[in-house]
Amino acid sequence: MKRVNQYCRQYGASRFLVGIALCVVCVFAWTLSARAQPQHAGHDAGAVPQEILERPLPLRQGIGKVHEAVTTSSPEAQAFYDQGVAYLNSFVWIEAARSFHQALRLDPQLAMAQLGLSDAYVGLQELPEALEAFQKAQSSIDKMSDVERVRLTIRERQLDYLSNGGDMQKYFAYRQSVADALAQNPKDPELWILRGFADEGSPLAHGQGGGVDTIAFYETALKFSPDSFVAHHYLAHTLENHGPVKQALEQAQTYARMAPAIPHAHHMVGHNLRRLGRTEEAIQEFLKAQELENAYYRAENIPPQYDWHHAHNLQLLGLCYQSLGQMKSAEAALREAFRLPAAVDLAEFNRRAWPQFLLDRERPQEALEAAQEMIAKSVHPMGRLAGHSLAGQAYLAMNRVEEARSSLAQAEREMEQLPTAIVKLLPDAGLLHAEIMLYEKNWSKGNALVEKLQDEMIAVPGPDAWSEALFQLESIAKIARRVGDWELVEHTAQKMIQHDPSYAGGYFAMGWVAEHQGDTAVARERFATAEKFWSKADANARNSEVHEP
Repeated sequence: MKRVNQYCRQYGASRFLVGIALCVVCVFAWTLSARAQPQHAGHDAGAVPQEILERPLPLRQGIGKVHEAVTTSSPEAQAFYDQGVAYLNSFVWIEAARSFHQALRLDPQLAMAQLGLSDAYVGLQELPEALEAFQKAQSSIDKMSDVERVRLTIRERQLDYLSNGGDMQKYFAYRQSVADALAQNPKDPELWILRGFADEGSPLAHGQGGGVDTIAFYETALKFSPDSFVAHHYLAHTLENHGPVKQALEQAQTYARMAPAIPHAHHMVGHNLRRLGRTEEAIQEFLKAQELENAYYRAENIPPQYDWHHAHNLQLLGLCYQSLGQMKSAEAALREAFRLPAAVDLAEFNRRAWPQFLLDRERPQEALEAAQEMIAKSVHPMGRLAGHSLAGQAYLAMNRVEEARSSLAQAEREMEQLPTAIVKLLPDAGLLHAEIMLYEKNWSKGNALVEKLQDEMIAVPGPDAWSEALFQLESIAKIARRVGDWELVEHTAQKMIQHDPSYAGGYFAMGWVAEHQGDTAVARERFATAEKFWSKADANARNSEVHEP
């Protein structure tokens, strides 16, 4: 506890933000628990076919160097095992699985390759397959070293927790198994990495949900292994959530230098550059990630729909273009991301970026059609919740208030199917409710709810939530302008500028306020500031922000 408080002070974090981070990783636990139910057992339509996961592959360069000695007489099997571990630590689940299968073809008795496979299947959100691979590893326990048996115990506790619907006693047992292993071998950097994982509140976040205390764990791993791209990767994620963004960028850049062939490494550099206002540089990193991905899909004949990272990278690329006012490029990236099938609930939910973009561009009928497509194609309540909420916003933009109310009721029904920890992170239905109140001129209650939701959106840690919050704020400002709630327009514009001082949208909104107040000189000044940030924007984008009602 003392170390946690020390890092809270050092990195400016708060207990509230740590709590939010734990809520974030609860999404992962609930997702996999739901997919483990009988109706979801086996491969669904979005799952990666086993044929792809078992395809042979060569040893590759540029993916980051890892070596973890395992019990095998085959140097080649050891090399493919190491490759699988490297891919695991960059979330490249397909290539990790292929590498472990290749190791097993070279040495069928390599129990640690089965253990690696179980982790890859957890990443793919296929719990039955993860359990099956673990059981195969466990059947060879007599051939494992003492160190390997410790890792087997840790994985056993992890899977026990995942198989029991979020039983926190199971989680504590998983975390204790890592602590016990460290007590026996305190200089093992891999165990310090796992100790960081075990502090995330869920064993599914894979280093993405760290709190302020996990900084110390990853820094300790680097102390014992200074060249570990793995520790740099996870330290970058933790700093993104709770530490200075400049330090997160430094860690991400180190990761990208050590693993230049990994799209996710360049992607991480990109979203840290974006938060620092270096958006054009961020775009180049996202494009580099996209180039690497597309070359991989062509070379390996793997459809991009099976790579979770592809749509995610396209979405943040599109949001970068949007932030610069380059709407044609933004539209192309966001439309492509929307067209990709969504394999899991979080991916379904994230498809909302496209209809939200259409709403922002004053295209409510197209936004309604995209939202309805989300509803029709989503098999999980998170995706349908987002779809109904966006449909309601589209109806409001077309002054169809009763239909918006109907969409709100349907969104609220979807929320009832979700755990409370997840609902806290999804402001969609709450925003629709507030916007209906604004259209009804119930501004006192509507503004109070909107301001509460704004604070909650901004507080969610991480680069993805940061970008999404910016455009949600802008959407609120435009709705407030449309209904004539100028107090809310000004309040939201100020929030936007505080959130991202490099984004033109906040200054455009402040210009609307000054124009409404009859202060032409101030309006001109604010519009000029906005246009400075949009110096490379599409001409029609600049004009629409100034002139559209």
